[in-house]
Amino acid sequence: MTMSEKIDHEELGLKVGLEIHQQLDTEKLFCGCPSEMVEDEDGTVLRYLRPTESELGDVDRAALMEAQKGLKFRYQTPESSSCLVELDEEPPHGPDEEALDIAITMALFMDAEMIEEIHFMRKIVIDGSNTTGFQRTALLAIDGALDVNGKKIGIPTMCLEEDAARSVEEEDGVKVYRLDRSGIPLVEIATDPDITSPQEAKEVAQKIGALFRSTKKVKRGIGSIREDLNVSIEEGARVEMKGVQELYMLPEYVEKEVTRQVTLLEIRDVLDKRDAKVQEKIYDVTEDLKECESSIIRGNLKRGKGVYALKLEGFDGQLRGEDGEALLGPELAEYAKKTGVAGIFHSDELPKFGITEKEMKAVEERLDIGEKDAYALVTAAEEDSKDALQNVIERAKMALKGVPEETRQARPDGTSVFLRPLSGEARMYPETDIPPKKVESTRLKRLTDELPERPDEKIERYQEEYGLNEQQSRQLFRKGYDLLFEKIVEEHGSPSVATNMFLHTYPDLEKEGFEVKNINKEELLEIFRRFRSKEFAKEGIPDILKGVSQGRSVDEALDAAGLESVGEEDIREKVVELIQDRSDFVEERKMGAIGPLMGVLMKELKGKADGEKISEILKEEIEKRI
Repeated sequence: MTMSEKIDHEELGLKVGLEIHQQLDTEKLFCGCPSEMVEDEDGTVLRYLRPTESELGDVDRAALMEAQKGLKFRYQTPESSSCLVELDEEPPHGPDEEALDIAITMALFMDAEMIEEIHFMRKIVIDGSNTTGFQRTALLAIDGALDVNGKKIGIPTMCLEEDAARSVEEEDGVKVYRLDRSGIPLVEIATDPDITSPQEAKEVAQKIGALFRSTKKVKRGIGSIREDLNVSIEEGARVEMKGVQELYMLPEYVEKEVTRQVTLLEIRDVLDKRDAKVQEKIYDVTEDLKECESSIIRGNLKRGKGVYALKLEGFDGQLRGEDGEALLGPELAEYAKKTGVAGIFHSDELPKFGITEKEMKAVEERLDIGEKDAYALVTAAEEDSKDALQNVIERAKMALKGVPEETRQARPDGTSVFLRPLSGEARMYPETDIPPKKVESTRLKRLTDELPERPDEKIERYQEEYGLNEQQSRQLFRKGYDLLFEKIVEEHGSPSVATNMFLHTYPDLEKEGFEVKNINKEELLEIFRRFRSKEFAKEGIPDILKGVSQGRSVDEALDAAGLESVGEEDIREKVVELIQDRSDFVEERKMGAIGPLMGVLMKELKGKADGEKISEILKEEIEKRI
């Protein structure tokens, strides 16, 4: 039984909202640098970032937690794709006009109400991914809508913003970023929490992604589109999951977050029945564990550090289940780690890790642990330990109420890990370096007149115009081959051959290690021109593609493949000769001999003659024979 079968999402009041972030294939948003990833490091700059007050005098709580880490940030500045704007040593230019056109086009697709005058804002981000300590973002349109399977999904906001720098590595308290990604334009589309099932979340994301691709001005590949999920159930809380990159995984992220929230609500009910409490007092239990065999504790004691404990009254059995499943323990550890400690030990997982029952008993006596009580241990310097346990206290108090609102980082396996508290309004303030920009009516009219064909319309047209089925039509569009497919068919016909090449030959060659992405538009058109001129059969296309993908010209690939076209008379001669050589086999099998003999002929004539023509002649000659 799957997780979705075990849980009634409708009964739980599941609500899901999406935030889709799509990179645009233009120059960077606030400078003229190309928006491309590189492997060059070139120069580096070391920076510190600190939280500041908003215009209302408030400090964002998420920014405060990031500042607790005390990290330094090193920025690699590749000359080919970054400049002084990304380094925050020069005011921003722009915004890029082409990027703005694409963003407005997406707003028109959503029937959204355009903002007449665009104002960029600064959104505080101090995890180091922005050298400025903030991300520039502008509200572009509001109150749009999207039809998905006959259901209206609200689009309350659409924004144009800059992407962040990409993380390269982290060690010894220094986080390294590369500025090649910093400043790439992003369109952010947020949905209302109208999504009520895990599968529907995927379908909505697919629909938005298809509209983006129809503009032909968005980047493709891993990392170019990212989905953030907002998930809640009726008795739970809104939880934001950042950085989902695999669309097919969306249902699993939703299901696992629902399961997590249900589990936290069950823990809340147990704690409520026990009248559980979280003490504020932190105990020094270094003396009780001075003979401990734990390598982590022993190493810290040798360095003059200690071990500190926190009593969790009524929490026994709620940190880790009887069957070993993780419950509240990992949640407490995630909060502790935000101060820089390695994690926590807790009583539900002990004795273990070198901590014996004798040492547990000593700690329990010092903390006055009762039958239903638990405790958490941290080993670090005294101040660091107390900061970490203070975070544990904060998270344990949240457990008494149920599910906390927070931002979590998506993991590849469909789970998530605590990232920071849910950000509030205190993180936004005006951008003073970029003047407001009016959206003229002439611009809106031009973009409305130039609005690309919608994906569903194109897929339906492909079926009517080219005789493809729905799956083929969708795949051509989804893989981004639609415009090239149309150009080939317009100039040289053969829609079925072109479809087979893109959807079957290309994947097969990629599995063999051939870089078909190296084959450009002009080369493909030349291959199909020669195919139309009957210089070779369609069966020869894979061999020609192999050669061209390796850097050969079409002429050189043809020569290397030895695909000189064979006429009907030559085919018949080959067929008759084979039938005579295998006369006994033909007499025995009669028309059943066609399959085996066809295999022999295709080996010899592959790419030189059309397979259907070979089969037709073979059938004729066997009928004559029998």
